[in-house]
Amino acid sequence: MTDSTAYLPQAVIDKFEIYKVALSVTIDGTSYIEDKDIDERNFYDLVKTAKSFPTTSQPAPGDFLLLYEKLRDKGFDTIISIHLSSGISGTYQNAVSAGNIVDDIRVIAYDSEIACMAMGMLVEKAAELAHSGGTSEAIVLKLNAMRDAMDAYFLVDDLNHLARGGRLSNAQAVIGSVLQIKPILYFEETKIVLFEKIRTQKKALRRIEGILEEAVIKGNAQQVYVVHGNCYDKAEAWRSELKQMHPNVDFNISYFGPVIATHLGEGALALVWTIK
Repeated sequence: MTDSTAYLPQAVIDKFEIYKVALSVTIDGTSYIEDKDIDERNFYDLVKTAKSFPTTSQPAPGDFLLLYEKLRDKGFDTIISIHLSSGISGTYQNAVSAGNIVDDIRVIAYDSEIACMAMGMLVEKAAELAHSGGTSEAIVLKLNAMRDAMDAYFLVDDLNHLARGGRLSNAQAVIGSVLQIKPILYFEETKIVLFEKIRTQKKALRRIEGILEEAVIKGNAQQVYVVHGNCYDKAEAWRSELKQMHPNVDFNISYFGPVIATHLGEGALALVWTIK
């Protein structure tokens, strides 16, 4: 089980019977449930005409409780509940709280310490192992190994989105906007922090490519996703370049859905990787 910010392909969800709770986005006073009322196709159009900056909300503990009870009643005895980094959302903590309340089913709440398809890779692997008969203990050990090898570096066009949402300090946002710096951001101890300030996007992309090369040499980057915020062509061009550099690495494309895109803004790009 996971939440809507994993942005997994529907084919993967159906194949492995993955369940999820949804976060939501509020735009001009109207709340939209992710993957139900709003998705990456209509989100950007709504935001462009919005009068105020959108906000996001995590699932309530009751949402978790209802789903946990539903899964218990279906005959499951254990749930591995993998969620958005605890450093940027209370989603994981609500999973813990609901897991402590529900009766007659074991809930293992797991903090991905990351977001989007980086988390999605963890969810897909856990579901694959569960379907092949893996024990919950073995699955958690594999998730820990993948999480330890995992990295995500990303670029945003406008730091103010992160600053407004409380995911990055205002001081860094001001510096970025005044000096036209293209900052590279990453996750450190569950939080989004500034990794490095680069003058142009081209140089920033080359810097991330250098970090990826080091990870490939170490064996930590066996599967890689280019993640984009409504800029597929740019993501595909980068994926194609990277594939030529590292032909033995599995490269794919994913996207920032509405909840994460609220904080990163249109035009954001990320590179995420881990072991297979």
